Amino acid sequence: MKFAKLNRTIHKWASLLIALPLLLVIVTGILLLVRKEFAVLQPPTQHGISSIPTLDFSTILAQTKTVEQANVTTWQDIDRLDIRPSKGVVKVRTKSSWEVQLDSQTGKVLQVAYRNSEFIEGLHDGTFFQKQANLWLMLPVAMVLLLLWLTGLYLFCIPYVKKWRRRD
Repeated sequence: MKFAKLNRTIHKWASLLIALPLLLVIVTGILLLVRKEFAVLQPPTQHGISSIPTLDFSTILAQTKTVEQANVTTWQDIDRLDIRPSKGVVKVRTKSSWEVQLDSQTGKVLQVAYRNSEFIEGLHDGTFFQKQANLWLMLPVAMVLLLLWLTGLYLFCIPYVKKWRRRD
């Protein structure tokens, strides 16, 4: 089989193989790019009264426990803290994807919202389907996409190279 025909065959079948996973990555990637523009995807960051955080960790946990939706009883229920001194806010992200925003000085609950962007991130990197899917699903898809790029580049360049050789 000639190299050009082999390239076309690889390009055609590899495209079909990764069509659905790649579509999922593209759509979720677009949503992740614009997530801060839509509150339904990611809650907007509120502003506290001061840019100097004075809240201690025990107060952060105590205030987060008061939020029923967050379902927090211990530090093990909290995924991460995001401290934004310039906005005077502490974002508490729970393992159940709820976000509680606290004033970094008073501890007052500024906002409680569900973070849909975490669901979209899970779809985007494959971990929604299985924890290691980013390695056994998305990594091969990325490698096949690289192969498609290479074969597509080759197929694109063939006519120009042939035309260039005929001139000589």
